[in-house]
Amino acid sequence: MQLKKVFLVGPMGAGKTTIGRLLAQELNLPFKDSDREIEERTGADIPWIFDVEGEEGFRNRETSALEALSQQSDMVLATGGGIVMRAENRTLLAARGIVVYLATSVEQQVLRTSKDRKRPLLQNEDPAAVLQKLLDIRDPLYRDIADYVVETDNRNPKAVAIDIAALLANK
Repeated sequence: MQLKKVFLVGPMGAGKTTIGRLLAQELNLPFKDSDREIEERTGADIPWIFDVEGEEGFRNRETSALEALSQQSDMVLATGGGIVMRAENRTLLAARGIVVYLATSVEQQVLRTSKDRKRPLLQNEDPAAVLQKLLDIRDPLYRDIADYVVETDNRNPKAVAIDIAALLANK
């Protein structure tokens, strides 16, 4: 199997980090997370970056991190949910690796993110409405660049990782 890089895209709560780590083990590749990379480069967590620099500042850092990460050797990369909002990011993802869209329902997202206080976009009265609005905008963008779409609702992360590894083995 001639693997380049595997980029996991999808909404927050889809399981990109959890499934990404398991998939990296399955494929015997290093695992990277674009949000962790941004935090390491900045020396601050994502909520702080949003507070100080706003979403635009965070998106600039995200594009810079993606540019650097996508040039590295083979890996599994979990990306932030909003990475597809910039055309240049979509171009980089599609051109430099295999893109797997981890699709999930808003209901699952709410369940998986309800106790997470490190998600700046969800710190409001109606997280489900925010998640639905984001999904309405981003789902077509995820699908546009995806080589594979894999549903994660009510599925064991290890089983999802094994399924993705099987898909990639047949590529």
